[in-house]
Amino acid sequence: MKGGAARPPITIEPSPGEPGVFVLTVEQRLGLGIERVFPFFADAGNLEAITPPLLNFHILTPRPIEMKAGALIDYRLKIRGVPARWRTRISVYEPPHRFVDEQLKGPYRLWHHTHTFEPTAEGGTLIRDRVRYALPRLPLAGLANRVLVKPDLLKIFEFRRDAIDRLLPTM
Repeated sequence: MKGGAARPPITIEPSPGEPGVFVLTVEQRLGLGIERVFPFFADAGNLEAITPPLLNFHILTPRPIEMKAGALIDYRLKIRGVPARWRTRISVYEPPHRFVDEQLKGPYRLWHHTHTFEPTAEGGTLIRDRVRYALPRLPLAGLANRVLVKPDLLKIFEFRRDAIDRLLPTM
């Protein structure tokens, strides 16, 4: 946590009107301007640095990856020790304000991650992550989300927030 300021909590709530879909929301303020923050996120290679080591996360797509709408990125990771492959498509790319990655193949039935970047009055940047996700249709999907997935996602995104604070120095 930079500057001792309290950070808003990371939340995961059911998506209204979408049974079985959950919404994860994270906000983070940095003292760097958007012109310095967005390029960090536009470099897909930085995803490895902001992902917890316990996921053993690796990008398989050859680098450099040209970030643009339609770009495909393949990953390998472990979820609770189980190997998984993941493929995302950048469906929206609007530098320096927003991009969206969507899972095409992977462990979720739905993964739609919107990244937004807004300049603040103080010259910094407000980063927002909004992830709509759903587990595969299983009899105990609700229980699996509550007991396994939600706690894991909260830890992953807390690690990510701390890593961003470490890797993107403030002005």
